[in-house]
Amino acid sequence: MQHDLELSTSQRTSGFDDARLKRIEAYLDDRYIRPGLLPHAQLLVSRDEEIVSFFSLGEAQADGEALAEDALFRIASMTKPVTSVAFMMLVEEGRVALDTPVHAILPEFADMRVRVSGGEGGAPFLTELPDAPMRMIDLLRHTSGLTYSFQQQSPIDAAYATQKLDVFHQLRSSEEYIAALGALPLEFSPGASWNYSVATDVLGIVIERLSGLSLAEFFASCIFAPLRMDSTFFEVPQDHQPRLADAWQIDGQGVRTLYDRGESSRWRVPLKSYSGGGGLVSSTHDYHRFCRMLLRGGELDGARLLSPKTIALMTSNHLPGGGDLVGASRSMFSESQNAGIGFGLGFAVTQNPVTAMLPGSAGEYYWGGMLSTFFFVDPVERIIAVFMTQVMPSSAISIRRELKTLIYAALAHSRA
Repeated sequence: MQHDLELSTSQRTSGFDDARLKRIEAYLDDRYIRPGLLPHAQLLVSRDEEIVSFFSLGEAQADGEALAEDALFRIASMTKPVTSVAFMMLVEEGRVALDTPVHAILPEFADMRVRVSGGEGGAPFLTELPDAPMRMIDLLRHTSGLTYSFQQQSPIDAAYATQKLDVFHQLRSSEEYIAALGALPLEFSPGASWNYSVATDVLGIVIERLSGLSLAEFFASCIFAPLRMDSTFFEVPQDHQPRLADAWQIDGQGVRTLYDRGESSRWRVPLKSYSGGGGLVSSTHDYHRFCRMLLRGGELDGARLLSPKTIALMTSNHLPGGGDLVGASRSMFSESQNAGIGFGLGFAVTQNPVTAMLPGSAGEYYWGGMLSTFFFVDPVERIIAVFMTQVMPSSAISIRRELKTLIYAALAHSRA
């Protein structure tokens, strides 16, 4: 398979140390692949858009087939930045604004209230009016008051689980989904706190109503075609299905079982609606093209999706009061390792590497997916990293901070 970028012929010109780059592959193989913690892994690292390291490890399928360079992966929440870019394209066209009330586009949300108490064991929720309306910016930065069932923190989380409101493949149409979501209370008044949630799925439906296209159609025509991302889909076409790696899950006892076989995957079945928060399948090289567009200020190979000022706005911290995730989060991502980490319009944003206790740059932005995929873009050093594997939940394998440390440890010449 040919790609627009090939491995740099001289890594020395990139500012990376060759020997230190090579030890990343050995580390992953020795620490994760050979012991069976991960079935496979693929890593791409580039600087100035030139690939300085790319390798594949392990088996794509349970029958022992090696992971191919063009393998496809379920990227889960790495879908969120794509949806956020799509929404901001509509902002630039003047169709919507960050301070537009969500109910102006989704009237099903007009009467949403905030939970005060109740909801345990099926008891009625006691609710009150929110202090402020939910705005589009709240969907983008996860301050909407919506939630995810897997947080398992509140009766609202439990209600989401019962109604299957945050599964990868929604059985409802977009209209049915919004109606069901709008009938439940919020965790808190919009804008008051940060809570990881289905907000980006809601944002995807906003895009559909504003554009008159399904989210799949909007992505395909307005993002994937211009960026030449020909291996990214909500529904994997038949001729691409052999490329889809198997996905695994780890239970509370650490036992790994097959979650979704590539050859019979549910990602090949036609959908009733599309998850802007977690539904995409993509390849490492395709997602690298998306990251290159971000790094270049919204343009790639003559196709401009967004302006540089919009990208700068998206990758700035928008948490209330300019705080970090430790202070703003109601549940997930409130751990101390998220100190110094803000959140923008679709991405986490590093504010202070010292407080975050990781090498990197202020202004670096990133996110990951439930199946342990992740990426980051460092606009100071002009580094992009895309990591792919297929094991869920991502909390079961603590690899992201290790990889980031190894990548920056291989950098011999800094521009900061």
